[in-house]
Amino acid sequence: MAFPEDVLTEDEHVVLHLHPHWKALIRPILVLALTVAAVVAAWLLLPDGDGGTIAVYAVAGLGLVLTLWLGLWPFLVWRTTHYLFTNERVLLQEGVFSRNRRDLPLTRINDHAMHQRFVERLLGCGTLTIESAGERGQSVLTDVPHVDRVQTKLYELVEAHHDKHSLGDDEMREILADMTEGKSTRDPA
Repeated sequence: MAFPEDVLTEDEHVVLHLHPHWKALIRPILVLALTVAAVVAAWLLLPDGDGGTIAVYAVAGLGLVLTLWLGLWPFLVWRTTHYLFTNERVLLQEGVFSRNRRDLPLTRINDHAMHQRFVERLLGCGTLTIESAGERGQSVLTDVPHVDRVQTKLYELVEAHHDKHSLGDDEMREILADMTEGKSTRDPA
């Protein structure tokens, strides 16, 4: 499921669009493979006849339930979880049937930190914690692929947004000079 472009403002553009790391798909793939293996083994090893046929159907039914529960559901959760970084904000969206979305404007991001366990370092993922001003405080993004690069890109986005929306030293001097000239022409004291 693609992230809807209609949630972006007119001047906003996507810099990074991520799903959680592919390691979330390991269990669903293993469940599917084991289910197929169990059904094939039951079909080949159980005796012919009504009892064997019923047992094969029971194994296949149980395999289908397990595949839907432990295979398809985690895949859908992975596919509908979005980490979107734009030039104005960070959007976090998740939910298969219902949807939860959180917007973190770049102007409110105070701090961000990454954490990787040993296995996550090997797989190239980790946890990114974004601290923002407001009631909700921290947002924790788990299983972020290439978390070190994502954190660096987030830092660049926050700095670029800050530079774009703040006055430089030359601009401040110009405004102060205009203010003092305006005061001296209006008030000849």
